[in-house]
This record gives sequence, C-alpha cells and structure tokens, in this order.
Amino acid sequence: MRTFGFMMLLPLLALAEPALAQMENFKAGPVFKDFGPTAPVQTDEPVAKDAQFRVAFDVSTAAEPGKINRTIESAARFINMHVAAGVPEENIRLAVVVHGGAAFDLTDPQFFAAHKDGRENASASAIAQLQDHGVTFYLCGQSAAAHGIGNADLLPGVQISLSAMTIHALLQQQGYTLNPF
Repeated sequence: MRTFGFMMLLPLLALAEPALAQMENFKAGPVFKDFGPTAPVQTDEPVAKDAQFRVAFDVSTAAEPGKINRTIESAARFINMHVAAGVPEENIRLAVVVHGGAAFDLTDPQFFAAHKDGRENASASAIAQLQDHGVTFYLCGQSAAAHGIGNADLLPGVQISLSAMTIHALLQQQGYTLNPF
C-alpha cells in the first residue's frame, strides 16, 4: 500500500519540478535589488519608452508572518519590470492604498510588535525603499480607527486619508488607474 501511495505521488513531483525551474527566471532589479522580482518577456506589444504611468494599488490583505506584503511587493515588481523594459523611472508614479487587516503593515516596529505577538514588520524596509522612489502610501482612516492606529503609530511618510474610498476617488481624479492585481 505504501508503494502505491508513492507511485501516485511521482507524477505530481514531476509536474512541480518544471514550475520550480521556471521561477529561476525571476530576478529582482534593476531598481529594487532585494525584492520585486520579475522575468524578462518577449512581448507582442512592447511598452513605449515614453509611457507615463499613474497607478494605484489597493491592499486589504495583511502580509503573511515574516514576509513582505504581497501587494506592496507588486508595486516594486511594477517599477522593476517597466524600468527593465525601458520606461524611465520618473515616468512611473505609484500610490499604495491600504485598508482592512493590512493596516498593521504600515505601522512602526513597536506598534506592529505589540499587536502581532512580538513579530517584526517585514514590509517596513520595502515601504521605505519604495517611498525613496516616489511611491506614496495612504492608510484608510476608517481602518486605522477600527484598529486603534493613530498617526504616531505609522511608519515615516505614511499618510492617513479619510477613507480608502476617498483617496481612490481623489487619485482617479488625478489620472491614476487602479491596478487590479
């Protein structure tokens, strides 16, 4: 019976190996060297070198313990892949709007640790690096109030908006599109 179970597992292992090998194509950089990996792609519709991007990312799901918030890392991936494709970094303007359970990912080390069993905020360094490259972070004020988060509890540079709905509407008026990923 044990041999039968192993034999049933073999095809699944064979399928997993190519998937792992394909992930080797993903590399960080050229802007963020430690996170935000992307893969080179031969596209059918190249991105124009003079393209202008104003993109808002919506974040409601908290980071997994010990990992950078997935959507925050997606903002780094967006910059890395487009700069690698030849778009000047100054043509890329991103805003990250955080609400719900992800609100804690924007808090300083002390507040985060006090509310997350002493753990470290793995997103903090990525947020600081993204801010150094012009990415703006907004925290929904309604989520902040619901979680007892005040302005003094936030990472440097994080702004509180009246609500996530409000800042998304204002960003749309400024020409930002909403990234659905």
